[in-house]
Amino acid sequence: MEKSSRPTRPGNSHVRYWIVAMLFLLTTINFADRSAMSIAGPALKGELGITSTELGYIFSAFAWSYVVAQIPGGALLDRFGSRKMYIFAILGWSTCTFASGFASYLAPGSAVIALFILRLALGAAEAPSFPANARLVAAWFPDRERGTASAIFNTAQYAALIFFAPLMGWIVDTYSWHYVFFVMGSVGFVGALIFATVVHAPARHPRITRTEFDFIEANGAQVQLDAAATAPKQPFSWNIVGQLLTNRMLMGIYIGQYCITALTFFFSTWFPVYLVQGRGLSYTAAGFGAAIPAIAGVVGGVIGGVLSDRLIASGKSVTFARKLPVVLGMACATSIVLCNFTDNLTLVIGLMALSFFGKGVGALGWAIMSDAAPRAVTGLAAGIFNMFGNIAGITTPIVIGYILDATGSFDLALVFVAAHSIMAIVSYLFIVGPIKRFTVTLPEQKASDASLPSAKHA
Repeated sequence: MEKSSRPTRPGNSHVRYWIVAMLFLLTTINFADRSAMSIAGPALKGELGITSTELGYIFSAFAWSYVVAQIPGGALLDRFGSRKMYIFAILGWSTCTFASGFASYLAPGSAVIALFILRLALGAAEAPSFPANARLVAAWFPDRERGTASAIFNTAQYAALIFFAPLMGWIVDTYSWHYVFFVMGSVGFVGALIFATVVHAPARHPRITRTEFDFIEANGAQVQLDAAATAPKQPFSWNIVGQLLTNRMLMGIYIGQYCITALTFFFSTWFPVYLVQGRGLSYTAAGFGAAIPAIAGVVGGVIGGVLSDRLIASGKSVTFARKLPVVLGMACATSIVLCNFTDNLTLVIGLMALSFFGKGVGALGWAIMSDAAPRAVTGLAAGIFNMFGNIAGITTPIVIGYILDATGSFDLALVFVAAHSIMAIVSYLFIVGPIKRFTVTLPEQKASDASLPSAKHA
């Protein structure tokens, strides 16, 4: 007998808060695994004798496959649901991280190739994670809570540096860079077990009550999105992809996300290297130094999400409530370029913290996608959004690597990063336009319309 799609437990639960806490935890582990290479990078670079450009390519390998896998990953989410795909993703990326530690036992040339391949595999494995986060937030949270929930899991990218960067730096200083990968891979395996226990679709969660279910459903949560009997089985269609790529609003959002993500990849790849090579810190000190701007990023991320939701609750339009934090945050993020004009380490860390705070305030892209993505293909739309954003993960590490080899300085690299903040502002102000849910024409709708008699024969 099929389980009821509506929970019957009495009382009022708050399961959705446990869900977003789980997304925060897993996304923290996710970004810590991405950042492990940046913490190990300076020691790895010296041991293997590679150039900054070569290290930049290793950094970027993650994003190459991550970008390519976004569309198929999003389509698989729509077909098989968030929970199942997320568990496979966690196990996959944890295996790749753990295996990276064995590269230290290879000859230098082979180690570089192995690390590049494993970073490619890591990117492919992590591809469904953020689109799955967006789907789970859409399924579990009403409209007026969605910005805050999205901001909470999005701040995990900063929490990864807060919680794990000092630990990883200490591991490099005390043991060796390859132990960083062994530790972080093991943490991921534990995370997969916890996720499988805690996360289920609203209609099938064993702890949710009828009161909470009715509340979130009545206020806009897509509670049946991943339900067993009603999970979307929308087949992949390039026609739908074309519709998503030719909509001006969505393209503006995609461009903005590319620019905002460029800042993310600077902080998750080259920033620790900047502190070690550009400012002369030890690995452990660099780990703590990287954590300080990350704390500011968490604060900024929460403030941006709460501010946006409160603006909506006060009667402001979704367009105004989402765009204002983005514009203000990105304006603040341009402060990163001021680091070029001081040798005071405390001031440098402060300016980086201010920049990361602004980036956190403006990082509302996932909430905006929850508002704008077509209901029938939320996974695919989120996958394309994440694909565009993470193209910055290809370009940013490589361009900075070339800049460092060409100039021997991070000055132009910081200008390059700051310019992306300005581009994000331009995109949201002049391209996006009103933010509203986009509706795609599905293949079966076209077929149905074609079978109807035309007006002149009616």
